Amino acid sequence: MKELKYILLALILFPLMGIVSACSSDDSEEDEYANWQERNDAVVNQWSNNSALRKIKCYTKDQTTGGTSNDYIYVEVLEEGTGTESPLFTDSVWVAYRGRLIPTTSYPDGYVFDQSYSGDFSWRTADMTQFCTGALVSGFTTALMQMHRGDRWRVHIPYHLGYGSSSKSSIPGYSNLIFDIALLDFWHPGETRPEFKARQE
Repeated sequence: MKELKYILLALILFPLMGIVSACSSDDSEEDEYANWQERNDAVVNQWSNNSALRKIKCYTKDQTTGGTSNDYIYVEVLEEGTGTESPLFTDSVWVAYRGRLIPTTSYPDGYVFDQSYSGDFSWRTADMTQFCTGALVSGFTTALMQMHRGDRWRVHIPYHLGYGSSSKSSIPGYSNLIFDIALLDFWHPGETRPEFKARQE
């Protein structure tokens, strides 16, 4: 009889344990992005005060005034190319890229929401993607319009120059974007797209 009581008790408690565990995992997921806007704002302030990062004002902002920290992208040059020209707004580009969010508990290097290559970057093996320079978020476009062939940059983009308060696929609203961008080549409208040749390292 006692065994029957234990079995009944187990049958009652087992589903409750599942509910508790589901709630705790939901809580941890919510905690991942708790105070997300405030955390992203704080990170932009850190970028703005980091003298090791190059500040470039967004092309959509008034270039004659100082602006705010949200008017700039913040660039770390990972590799310098040899070119002297930069893509224009209407040009097409061949790039390799990896996009991340700011670091969180589960993703200390930042959640990777999109990428055209996996593992460590290599000019020989990275998949190149074609974009129109002006068809991207303004922070990404700003970076491309300053880059030269062979440049590889880590670009820190405030959410104001990304998707703003809107969510986009796996990117929550108010998300700063961190892109590693490698510019292989670009061409003007009406020009024949160059034959793809992987750059040798």
